[in-house]
Amino acid sequence: MTNIFKITAAAVALSFAVITPSFAEDEYNVSTGVTTAGVPLGVHGVDTVALSTLNAVAEGDAAHTVVEDGVAYYFASAESARRFKAAPENYLPQYGGFCAYAVALGKKFDGDPHYADIVDGKLYLFVNADIFAKYKKDSKRILAKAEETWPSIRRTAVEEL
Repeated sequence: MTNIFKITAAAVALSFAVITPSFAEDEYNVSTGVTTAGVPLGVHGVDTVALSTLNAVAEGDAAHTVVEDGVAYYFASAESARRFKAAPENYLPQYGGFCAYAVALGKKFDGDPHYADIVDGKLYLFVNADIFAKYKKDSKRILAKAEETWPSIRRTAVEEL
């Protein structure tokens, strides 16, 4: 019995070792821990299809999970999950789900789906109401700066910025 336990523990540890390197680069803003899919949760579990198309925050359900590029996304319905699977690039937030305003400043702060904007069909998240209000005053300049900055910080760990 102890050998089975040791083998199982080793297999679990190995699976985490395999998962961890893909997140060492901090390209995605994910919740700590892992989902039942074995990977971290993106966008706080909010349905990105509803957010991108309706600008509505709809809590996702683990029953409708889609894993994209090592991140689990929850959806409010099977239809939302199907639409996401068909074209994830249409529904994923820009800058890995980090706050677009912070990215413009060379930082990676949490992107909160309650503070979202859709510009030219792209979803942008912001850390809080104050930052969202600042962004709205000069959105074109901030998004241009974020677009310029993102490639240089994309693979940089949050702690290093």
